[in-house]
Amino acid sequence: MTNERLLQRITVDPDICHGKPCIRGLRYPVEFLLELLSGDMTAAQILADYSDLETDDLRAACAYGAHLSRVKSITPVAA
Repeated sequence: MTNERLLQRITVDPDICHGKPCIRGLRYPVEFLLELLSGDMTAAQILADYSDLETDDLRAACAYGAHLSRVKSITPVAA
């Protein structure tokens, strides 16, 4: 599946999760899935815990994160 097709799995609806980008209109924000993937959970563990998710949903979350990181420059912000 191409990145373009994967990104079609990302939906934004003001009535779901306060308009955050989610997977297929479900209440799984992309940021939540990226946090799980960047933590100690494997994709297999996530899919076992959240049975309505599919492998391509996790790939879509990663593709969306990659898409957002495509910037020309980054300006550091003081902590």
